[in-house]
Amino acid sequence: MLTAEQIAIIAARALEDKKAKDVKVLKTREQTILADYFVICNGTSSTHIKALVDEVDKKLSEAGEPPTRREGLRSDIWVLMDFGCVIVHVFTDEARKFYDLERLWSDSEVVDVSSL
Repeated sequence: MLTAEQIAIIAARALEDKKAKDVKVLKTREQTILADYFVICNGTSSTHIKALVDEVDKKLSEAGEPPTRREGLRSDIWVLMDFGCVIVHVFTDEARKFYDLERLWSDSEVVDVSSL
């Protein structure tokens, strides 16, 4: 069984591998019981968003951690993948600006995935 941090890292790297824009990992453990980490990124189109979601699903399922829920697959602007302790948000640029999760969770620690 993977730790929350390992799940967040695998998700972030899968997103980076598929050229997601502006990938951020927020450590939200101290701020909410919703999840220990939020992984947030942008896709450039509905096709790109689907490819990003599919890659995260594939990598984490291979690691034994399939998502418990996926929401918004039909929406074209925001897909949420729930891994229990990690929530992955894949947005369009416009939706990310509108929902502004980084501002809402601004007291969360930003994790530098490249250093892990």
